[in-house]
Amino acid sequence: MEVRLQKALADAGVASRRACEDLITEGRVSVNGVQVTQLGTKVDPENDELQVDGESVSANKSKSYLLFNKPAGVLSTMSDPEGRPCLGDFFSDRSERLFHVGRLDKESEGLIVLTNDGDIAHRATHPSYGLVKKYLVEIEGHLSQAQAHELRSGVRLEDGLARALEVTVLREPTPKNAWVEISIHEGRYHIVRRMFEELGLPVTRLIRTEFGPLNVGETKVGRWRHLNQGEIENLFNLLNIKR
Repeated sequence: MEVRLQKALADAGVASRRACEDLITEGRVSVNGVQVTQLGTKVDPENDELQVDGESVSANKSKSYLLFNKPAGVLSTMSDPEGRPCLGDFFSDRSERLFHVGRLDKESEGLIVLTNDGDIAHRATHPSYGLVKKYLVEIEGHLSQAQAHELRSGVRLEDGLARALEVTVLREPTPKNAWVEISIHEGRYHIVRRMFEELGLPVTRLIRTEFGPLNVGETKVGRWRHLNQGEIENLFNLLNIKR
């Protein structure tokens, strides 16, 4: 069955569909020995020879869906030219080519998904699906009711208004800090940190506990596990993916 070239590459675990589109337009992809730069090109992954940067790409029928509890100080990349700790360090024994779904900044912790399924990677990070993410946030200072209301109604940042779906103070604040739980569907750069900092409440620790229907649960920091079948089905349903 013929599919779009970017989908075939993403399904083979080359990269996310969006990144595969860039590879095509940059002239780095060939089909049966012919360079292809048109995004609408259709191919048969089972019979056509696909290459990226001169290396053959094989159709990948085995899909992996992993949940990782990222420690602080780890980059959300699969490799780092400067040798800094990154996600790839924790998956060096995996044979498939994994890529992460979404990002956590270096000092943030918690749930991040890794997969070789291009559809999941593309849709889970697309704004139109708006998967809800939940965070535990340690802040300096005290979150007032007025500030909590502002988080829900919208904090004006340099790149537009940012709104939280839910905000809950989990512990009675000390004079120095408080723990807050916040849910948000956006994925803009450092969005949670910037919202609190705009209110004069610097973030000292940030942990993502939920990503759509997935919960980090009892997965220990620095450990990963396979998603179970129920979690995969719930994720597919939210992203409107049919298998």
